[in-house]
Amino acid sequence: MNKLRSAIFGGDASAPGGPLVSKKRGQDGKSENLASLAVPREAARTANHRDDDRHRLVHETASIRFKRKTHLVDLINLSGGGAMIGSDIKPRLWDRIDLILGEGGAIECAVRWIRGDRIGLEFAHETRIDCAPEQRDAVLLEVMRRSFPEICLAVTSPPVEAAPAAAEDSRRAAHRHPLIWNGQILWQHDSHTVRLRNISESGALIDTDVDFPTGAEVMLDLGEGRQLFANVGWSRTGQAGLVFRNAFDLSKLAGVRPRVAESAPQPSRPAAIATQASPWAEEWQRSSLEELRSELEGFMRH
Repeated sequence: MNKLRSAIFGGDASAPGGPLVSKKRGQDGKSENLASLAVPREAARTANHRDDDRHRLVHETASIRFKRKTHLVDLINLSGGGAMIGSDIKPRLWDRIDLILGEGGAIECAVRWIRGDRIGLEFAHETRIDCAPEQRDAVLLEVMRRSFPEICLAVTSPPVEAAPAAAEDSRRAAHRHPLIWNGQILWQHDSHTVRLRNISESGALIDTDVDFPTGAEVMLDLGEGRQLFANVGWSRTGQAGLVFRNAFDLSKLAGVRPRVAESAPQPSRPAAIATQASPWAEEWQRSSLEELRSELEGFMRH
């Protein structure tokens, strides 16, 4: 009994007369737990892949647009930054694919990896403003003047020349900016931070941690008095489509300060495809704030 009391109160787990049930050990003599298992990796991590919780889906499908054709694919998992799909399409790395999760819910993606019929997609970083190119350029330029006046005032070089008329439309279509708008969804006496993937006069696609029920009445608060009543048109594992009750004047978006996406180097292309052109790389490359200001002012003067 004294030895047992000594083992309990003295912390001597190895003393004779200790607990009757000993710790279970694996065949190699080491404790059996997940931390003790070595998981082999094909390659070392080159980035943090755990920023967002991934949601494994069962028997879920979605549509994609690839090379102007629509395909039905298996939606295997989804997160705030990307998705995994299953399909028999044959894309190349960095190809552009639009993932369609619901009405008005197309997200621009780049192909980041391919393994058999599994394809990893990375979402475009910026908030897409869905409107005519001229209106979008005017909104972005006003955003620059209001939210980043130091960029507009610190002109160290003349703005770039406007593109020729024949090339202007294609250049605008490929133009990417680094701006991201966030907001708050007010629902059931609570507030939830959301990220705008895209926004138009009629609605928005948001990233959210809340599975809002379809049809729910919510308010999207963008700040600076920009509050929009909306209904949830669809909701799908961290993504939701909002339908505004009244048309939103996109010019008011210029009064809401966005954040700037962190600049990240382009991923290196594997040696196996080093000789292939990257059709997505140029389109995926974001402009800096200085480049955005210069290009926009060049377009507006044209």
